[in-house]
Amino acid sequence: MKKFILIILFLLSSYTANAQVIISLIFGETLNTGKIEFGLDGGLTWATMDGIEDAKYLRTWNLGFYFDIKLADPSWMIHTGVIVKSTLGTKNAPLYSLNDADLDSVFIGGSVTTRLKYFDVPIMMKYKFENNIYVEGGVSLGLIHGATDIFTNSVQEEDDLTYERDVLKSYHLLDAGIMIGVGYRLLGGDGMNLGMRYYHGLVDVYVDDTVPNRYNRAFYLALGIPIGAHSSSENEKNIISH
Repeated sequence: MKKFILIILFLLSSYTANAQVIISLIFGETLNTGKIEFGLDGGLTWATMDGIEDAKYLRTWNLGFYFDIKLADPSWMIHTGVIVKSTLGTKNAPLYSLNDADLDSVFIGGSVTTRLKYFDVPIMMKYKFENNIYVEGGVSLGLIHGATDIFTNSVQEEDDLTYERDVLKSYHLLDAGIMIGVGYRLLGGDGMNLGMRYYHGLVDVYVDDTVPNRYNRAFYLALGIPIGAHSSSENEKNIISH
């Protein structure tokens, strides 16, 4: 089982060069205590935006780290952390003019995919039932650090023509909304967390007030892998027994 977890951690860390994740792997056991559980959190995201006609869900990966801070009642926790790789946005959005007649003519009949890169910080209350099912709810704050519109059009049966445009200045720096989730703790409550979350943005993320308000929406399928939690729980048991 340990080898399996190490393989997963290696694959996750290979997927992103973000130093925060690597630091998490190195210092995981130090960060885990009897009152705080630390681990990696990653999975799939299905994102879209309200306010864009015919928009479809964009599927991306998410990756970060989490803390479960246990309260006086061990069934209650504060769940927080940072999703260091979080891409929201939408696909199949309608075209808009690039102010270039040649480019506009090339992409007639195509569509736009918007990819918004955030650092997300969820802050939620989490309750775990005796059957190891848990529910959670609270807020999530996002700091945008990249935004790209990708124009796509099929020019042949198997070829797509694409054009990327940096649109970071078109979006507000901060996003905020509510997040709720449900999940299950594997291995009798001592293993990985498998959960689904929904994010409902409350802030119009688009700078231009002449277009309809745009709000981020996202579903997250996440796998939380505690690092060093088993060692910390064993140490806690040893202290109690002595």
